[in-house]
This record gives sequence, C-alpha cells and structure tokens, in this order.
Amino acid sequence: MLGAIIGDIVGSIYEFNNIKSKDFPFFSRRCEYTDDSILTIATADWILHGGFEAKEDISQFYYRYATKYPSPLGSYGSMFIQWVNKVRHGIVKPYNSCGNGSAMRVAPVGWAYTSIEDTLNNAKISTSCTHNHPEGIKGAQATAACIFWARQGKSKDEIRKEIEHVFGYDLSMSVDDIRPRYSWEGLDGIGNGGICQDSVPQAIICALDANDFEDAIRNAISIGGDSDTIGCITGSIAEAFFGIPDNIRDKGMGFLPSELKTIVDEFEQKYGCR
Repeated sequence: MLGAIIGDIVGSIYEFNNIKSKDFPFFSRRCEYTDDSILTIATADWILHGGFEAKEDISQFYYRYATKYPSPLGSYGSMFIQWVNKVRHGIVKPYNSCGNGSAMRVAPVGWAYTSIEDTLNNAKISTSCTHNHPEGIKGAQATAACIFWARQGKSKDEIRKEIEHVFGYDLSMSVDDIRPRYSWEGLDGIGNGGICQDSVPQAIICALDANDFEDAIRNAISIGGDSDTIGCITGSIAEAFFGIPDNIRDKGMGFLPSELKTIVDEFEQKYGCR
C-alpha cells in the first residue's frame, strides 16, 4: 500500500499547480503526505485491528485519524469535514458522495484479501460509510480490483478488459492522449476531476501504460487535475504490478511520522506487500 502514499506525496505540490510534463523532481523538498495518505493508513489500521477480528465500524477509524491529524497539506474535503463533525456528535451517516476520496484510501483492501469477492465487498464497506453513491463505490472497487488482479499475476491487457467489462470504464486512451485534454474539469473540460468517474479511469490508465513504478507516478502527475489523488490511486496499482524500488521506498517512508510508519510496516509484514 506504500505505493499509494508515495503517489500522494509526489503529487502533493501539484494538486493546485498542475504540471503537464513527466520531467519534474520526483521528491521535492516541499512535498508532504496529505489526507490521502492519512486515510489510506486508517484503512490499513482497520484491516489490521478491526476489519478481520473485532469487525469495528471503519467509520470510527476514519474519524480517529481525521481528528488526530486535522490539518494535512491541502486539508480534507469539505463534505468529509462536515461528516467528521457529525460523527463527533454521534451522527454516523454517509453523504452520497462520488468523490475520488473513496478510491484514494482503498489500497490496503486490494492487498489484504484472497478472493475478488472479498476484495470487492470490503472495498464497498470501506467506502459506504461516507461515499455511498454508486459511482463512489464503483471507483473504490475498480481500484481495489486492479490491485488484487495485478497481485494474482493478470496481465495489463487482461486487467484492462476486466475493468472495462465489470465496471464499464473506458480505458482505451493512452496517457499521451489524455494529457492535453485533461484538467480539474475532467476530460475536455466537461466533467469534474474530483469525482471517481472523471479520475479513476485516468489513474488506472496511468498505471497500465507505465514501464515501472516511477514511470507510473510520473504519468499520473503529468496529466494534471487532482494530482495527489490521481498519483495515490495510480501508485497503489503500480506497486502491485512493479513493486517499489528500495530508494523510492525509503525516501517515501521518510516523509511519514513514526506512528504512521508503524502501521505501514505492520501491514506490509502481515500482507506481504514487499
């Protein structure tokens, strides 16, 4: 799952300052982890300490992490902040979001389960406490499925066909096709780069078109739009295809505080991400 965190960190400084090029410093000194990394680690913590055994409601993990880390770079989404405030007062109710926050935090689900059925079911569980819109659930499930199928050794072509068939996403474009046409307003300015249906397919393509892990992240940042979240989704899938080079892994972990590193280490040791 560290691939998601690295994609988030690398993309953190380009979210509101898009760069339409793959030629940029991979780790800038200004990079930081954002809410994408925090909530991805919350998902891992739930799987480690709530999901399999106690079956503790995942919403409590998202609430605890959001209140413990209240001011990440770029902040949390406004609807998620409102949700946290309601949970604080005992109101746990999803808000029908199709935002790509569901897909950016789902990576651990793609690593933890041994069947596609359990993967899809737990992706839905991780999503539905906030993003219960069908498109929000679909975006998370498609991301987790890519990770699962890559772990199982399916080829990029096989995964492309599966995603198109099961989820109805059009993955026919290349990164070079997408780059000049994509922005925060989606493809050709007629969408919304912050929602699953206008960002998850592009993020998947960035991973499928890559030659290695670093190339996948560079693809993701280069198309613009919601750069940290697209980087996060792409990185989560690219890790399952390519692994992460040790130098990039060590550098990425260096951005995290020790308590977040501990969860990442525990998760990777248990579920064999390395």
